[in-house]
Amino acid sequence: MEIRKSRITDRTALLDLYLRVARVPGGLARLASEIDAAYVEDFLTKALKSGVSYLAVTDEGRLVGEIHAYSPGLFCFSHVLGDLTIAVDPESQGMGIGRKLFEALMNDVTSNLPGISRVELIARESNHAAIRFYESLGFAREGRLLQRIKNPDGSLESDVPMAWTRD
Repeated sequence: MEIRKSRITDRTALLDLYLRVARVPGGLARLASEIDAAYVEDFLTKALKSGVSYLAVTDEGRLVGEIHAYSPGLFCFSHVLGDLTIAVDPESQGMGIGRKLFEALMNDVTSNLPGISRVELIARESNHAAIRFYESLGFAREGRLLQRIKNPDGSLESDVPMAWTRD
């Protein structure tokens, strides 16, 4: 398994990965019907320009994971990386790939991005395993966004904003 920085030429493989993950209920916030080449091009361009993006690639060259975060683009948030998204192939989950991707991203932030003092993400309140995982990586809960998420069945649930801050 190789963890490496993303490149713009990875966009086709990223589209395929994101579609695979989105087809699993709760795999991503976006539904598969909301993922297209323009979406991937947009987040990848932003991450490469003003943030961080890493891939997990098998020894056979198959893309099985990606993580990215980027600056919102305003001066008042220039110390923040947000819109953090992680996608791990459903068949490759539970193998430590997500942790390796987070470690690469956070190592890049702490070693190479001294101007970044905050990394933000949002988790569904019902996703207890993800929240515990993010807490194990040093992220802290910062409240609840009540009834922010509309599930495919029409039910509403809250989001939990979380952040890592540099000491």
